[in-house]
Amino acid sequence: MLLALAQAACAQRTGPDVPRAFAASNDEVLHWNQPAERANCPDRPGYLWVQPAEGPACIRYFASGDIEGARMAIVQFSGDRDGVMDQAPERIPGNTEALRMLDAQRSRDRAGVPWVFMARPGTYGSSGDHRKRRQLVEFHALDAALDALMQRHKLQRLTLVGHSGGATAGAALLTLGRTRVACAVLTSGAYGLLERARLLGRSQDGRTDTTGSTQFYDPLDHVNGIVRDPARRIVLIGNRDDRNTPFALQQRFADAVAKAGHRIELRTHAAEPPEFHDLKDRVALLTASQCAREAMLP
Repeated sequence: MLLALAQAACAQRTGPDVPRAFAASNDEVLHWNQPAERANCPDRPGYLWVQPAEGPACIRYFASGDIEGARMAIVQFSGDRDGVMDQAPERIPGNTEALRMLDAQRSRDRAGVPWVFMARPGTYGSSGDHRKRRQLVEFHALDAALDALMQRHKLQRLTLVGHSGGATAGAALLTLGRTRVACAVLTSGAYGLLERARLLGRSQDGRTDTTGSTQFYDPLDHVNGIVRDPARRIVLIGNRDDRNTPFALQQRFADAVAKAGHRIELRTHAAEPPEFHDLKDRVALLTASQCAREAMLP
């Protein structure tokens, strides 16, 4: 019991103010950067076997206890995890089903709305290669997984929330034509991927994004794919001094979405130095919670 309480207290959350979780034993850990295998993707909650254009995928998700039949659920995508993906799985913070479930429940308790943590391909047990993040292979798998999630649990509408690379994923899903999204809260997202890589000095001959790929999918180039929905709110939050995802490119994405006729807000918020990338005060959770609850009002 003491161990379970300690693990719950240390469950990982996006942002710099979260303690690192205890290391997990080998038989508990979630595996990373693994191929999709049907035998390892059972037809039960927590697993979604989907077949996007690029091939089958097993996407893991971790939901709070009151997800079934919810009028609204908040779905969270984490930021990039390339800094830990090559570590032994038992050394990656929060890398067990139990810890991820506890984290989802804690987020639900704070938000007052059912909560789902959906693992991006290659991370936290989802099949795929996290090195291919910000490519269509990632976004198509997540898009198909959201369809399967809503069907399995009979969800009516979603609020999407993501930080950094998770915000880019949320934006990409909008540009792929996703509907039944009441709110999208996207913090410190990466847009203008080629220019971002050049500004950070991480582009190869000016042709690649920061992953070294020329196959990236940039939401900024696909704003016309966003479905018109006057009731949907898109909220971008960043910090003007962000050294990872330049705020000027977040502004450019917001301007493009607004010009296309969609409802979007761009806000600034305090962030952790020296990168000014991770925002303070759990602003993403609080904003998503408020937006989701307001969307459920008559």
